[in-house]
Amino acid sequence: MKIAVMGAGAVGCYYGGMLGHAGHDVTLIGRPQHVEAIQRDGLRLDAPGVDAPVRVTATTDASGVRGADLVLFCVKSTATESAGRELLPFLAPQAVVLTLQNGVDNADRLQAVLPDHQVIPTVVYVATEMVGPGHVKHHGRGELVIGPSPRSADVAAALRAAGVQIDVSDNVLGALWEKLLMNCVYNALSALSQTPYGRLIDGVEVRGAMRDVMEECLAVAAAAGVRVGPSMWNAVERIAVTMPTQLSSTAQDMARGRPSEIDHLNGHVVRKGAELGVPTPANRVLYALVKINEARMQNA
Repeated sequence: MKIAVMGAGAVGCYYGGMLGHAGHDVTLIGRPQHVEAIQRDGLRLDAPGVDAPVRVTATTDASGVRGADLVLFCVKSTATESAGRELLPFLAPQAVVLTLQNGVDNADRLQAVLPDHQVIPTVVYVATEMVGPGHVKHHGRGELVIGPSPRSADVAAALRAAGVQIDVSDNVLGALWEKLLMNCVYNALSALSQTPYGRLIDGVEVRGAMRDVMEECLAVAAAAGVRVGPSMWNAVERIAVTMPTQLSSTAQDMARGRPSEIDHLNGHVVRKGAELGVPTPANRVLYALVKINEARMQNA
């Protein structure tokens, strides 16, 4: 299968690396410092059972998606529409696009930009990090959940053969909200404290704060008619066990002085809660604190 990864950061390089290691023709589209290293040395995939360079194509240009059967769309949620417009002139008619992103509405937003292509919403649970130019390190998990479509079975088979755990779900919106809940619980707290999940959860009153955020997310989801799984607190605690060394993507963005996706995480819950008449004070405080820190860093 010919595969392109739009937004080859930590998530995109991990899944692109796994597919390239399995023998697929993979093109990574990413930032210059990573592209130059990958062009020179290959992508270093540091994961269980694999710590070796993977030969893939790398480019900074969206034309790298030309001819791809499958596109892994891994850009920040803030760039969904702009990146989609970059891809549009080069997408093959048969191309399937998976949205490996945080947030719950990226597939709908991208589908509006790519009305003639098949866009499949995707939920990602993986802990990864770019530890150097062209070097992706896997910290834990790695499973995907995708929505149903005429091509979902073929896509899932290719990913499973590459060692990726993947499920096709008829309730992918519920799965997206479950992931949104996890991000709302962990991301801002990890960012504001610059603390990985394993240590974060045992901080003073942190579990209580996490429960407050979780309950608000569940209330907003229920008001929106979204069905999520039971025992979400057990799932919250499991994140700290399965990804103990992971700093949230928001924490990584904040440490590098980059804008985060907080508008599409706690910010989304705050806006949706206001729309549905559901109070979200805990999410509002975390959202406000991250935005204050982003503004401070941008003005420094």
